[in-house]
Amino acid sequence: MADTQLQKALAFQALHQRDELLVLPNPWDAGSAKILAALGFEALATTSAGLAFALGRPDGEGQVSREETLANARAIVAATPLPVAADLENGFADDPQGCADTLLQAAACGLVGGSIEDASGCVDAPIYPLEQAVERIRASVAAARSLPFPFTLCARAENFLHGREDLADTLRRLQAYAEAGADVLYAPGLTTRAQIDAVVRAVTPRPVNVLLGLSSSNLTLDDLRELGVRRVSVGSSLARAAFGGFLKAARELHQGRADFARDAAPFVELNDLLKR
Repeated sequence: MADTQLQKALAFQALHQRDELLVLPNPWDAGSAKILAALGFEALATTSAGLAFALGRPDGEGQVSREETLANARAIVAATPLPVAADLENGFADDPQGCADTLLQAAACGLVGGSIEDASGCVDAPIYPLEQAVERIRASVAAARSLPFPFTLCARAENFLHGREDLADTLRRLQAYAEAGADVLYAPGLTTRAQIDAVVRAVTPRPVNVLLGLSSSNLTLDDLRELGVRRVSVGSSLARAAFGGFLKAARELHQGRADFARDAAPFVELNDLLKR
């Protein structure tokens, strides 16, 4: 198992270069990371929404600071020997240098990959103008290339998560991010075979990440493999599944019932997983 940051980085890079699909689950804390590692996953990626929920906050721009995000990432890195990439949101900065600084700080936490999105956090203009968005990725790429190991940078086009279902603009952005040097391209919110096929074709041979677990999509891992997708992640889906079980149990308890205990994960199983 990889143990140094260089070894983890090389292993993570190799996972993107093989023909087999990389399934990249998203833990929200050290405990969920250890369980995923014990179950046999090959690498992990953090989730900004999952972290926000665990901190008792809604997901959204500015709800969780860069310092809190990196502290959470550091804990996840320390919890397992697996390569870990981070959801770095929009780099916690509008300007290119701010994105580069965030990436360097992420690397200093032991991370070997991370994503930068083009969502601005502004209600009136939720997506950065293309030129600014490209400069932000270009600066992040330069920071990544300055490191003594291959940091895998994923560039995200956020149109579909912000009500801008403009596939042509999304493709134009992803192509520009690929030309700027991004290692992986990602447009969360795509739900149809046609959309995903168009993205894969637009940026080939660069690997594409697809968000799995959207209720509006019924695409399977086999479907994504056939489309040429190289990596899938699940965003906040695992965290929401866990909180879904918690909500159901808490509501039953509030109603004076304890049926939920029958469906709870056995104490011994959880304990054993966390000992590994």
